[in-house]
Amino acid sequence: MPKRTDIQKILVIGSGPIIIGQAAEFDYAGTQACQALMEEGYEVILINSNPATIMTDESVADRVYIEPLTLEFVSRVIRQEQPDGILATLGGQTGLNLAVELSESGILDEYGVELLGTNLNAIQKAEDRELFRALMNELNEPVPPSEIVQTLEGAFKFVEEIGYPVIVRPAYTLGGTGGGLVHNDEELKEIVSGGLHQSPVNQCLIERSIAGFKEVEYEVMRDANDQAIVVCNMENIDPVGIHTGDSIVVAPSQTLTDREYQILRNSSLKIIRALGIQGGCNVQFALDPYSENYFIIEVNPRVSRSSALASKATGYPIAKLSAKIAVGYHLDECKNPITHTTYASFEPALDYVVTKIPRWPFDKFDAANRKLGTQMKATGEVMAIGRNLPESLLKAIRSTEVDLHHLRFNKKWNFP
Repeated sequence: MPKRTDIQKILVIGSGPIIIGQAAEFDYAGTQACQALMEEGYEVILINSNPATIMTDESVADRVYIEPLTLEFVSRVIRQEQPDGILATLGGQTGLNLAVELSESGILDEYGVELLGTNLNAIQKAEDRELFRALMNELNEPVPPSEIVQTLEGAFKFVEEIGYPVIVRPAYTLGGTGGGLVHNDEELKEIVSGGLHQSPVNQCLIERSIAGFKEVEYEVMRDANDQAIVVCNMENIDPVGIHTGDSIVVAPSQTLTDREYQILRNSSLKIIRALGIQGGCNVQFALDPYSENYFIIEVNPRVSRSSALASKATGYPIAKLSAKIAVGYHLDECKNPITHTTYASFEPALDYVVTKIPRWPFDKFDAANRKLGTQMKATGEVMAIGRNLPESLLKAIRSTEVDLHHLRFNKKWNFP
């Protein structure tokens, strides 16, 4: 029987169309979550605007609404269905932004709909750049020197104090949309103006550039009993400055010492507990390659594209277990549906190496700017498993189907 007997009907918000910065990983996560909720006997209502995905198949949920993911249409579905709870942490940034809009509009209170899993306060603390920075300072966790700006003038004033280069990170945007690495006044004006326009709260974080540091991610799970585990840690082969969605990523990390691994592991567990997240969470670190100094880059208080990679790499179904945690289960009560023997409170251990390589749509958008930065441009990825890094990496390179079998550059390619 489900743990939450007071909830019978759950509305799941999808991620919308597959676009640059938000690929098919969220369709995978949402499908897993819907199946987990239906297994527990809940009535599942799904709203998603993409008819060309597995998630919107009629067998995935009891009722499927293929409608735009906007406040107006989701509100209509809530009035029509009157669900007991809403699950928004499986629809990427689109789902999170909608959860905030729905809560602020008052419709959730009007119909007595509970936001399941990670609550609004945790979402806002992780997504709002100012609240996040304040929490990190409170936890004594290092963040790069930064300033929250809502005007172009504020950005120029901060840069006068700190100098170039800086990184611009808009609040509540997807895949680094609107952000970038800035080296001069002209770039600052262009990127900050675009970032403020893209941010739903008209807010950007301007921070001192830490480009060149190692980028390391930890995929963490937590339940309502404050049990927290690290599912997987991943290391980006590309340094900070290239969006993790555009980076080659390996799991587990290959160059961290045990001491560095434990420092970042403890930090990620401290952060997820402080935020009060229930379910999956992704913590991104920048680690100085010449010391043990590190900075917190950001936290995704939801299932992310890294969650899909971590799930497939470890055999730990993060989306499925996040859905069960959202309805009241605890990690030590859920058996891993892959192993059928271990419980979800056990951390996976890898004795192999997994490599992810992104896939860019430049063959379809041949006039697109191919320079990679903090704004994601990939639309998909490949994953390969090997007994060591060279085997895993070369298998992934062959899987990208770009006529390469190694890392040597193909001279026949004429890139601009």
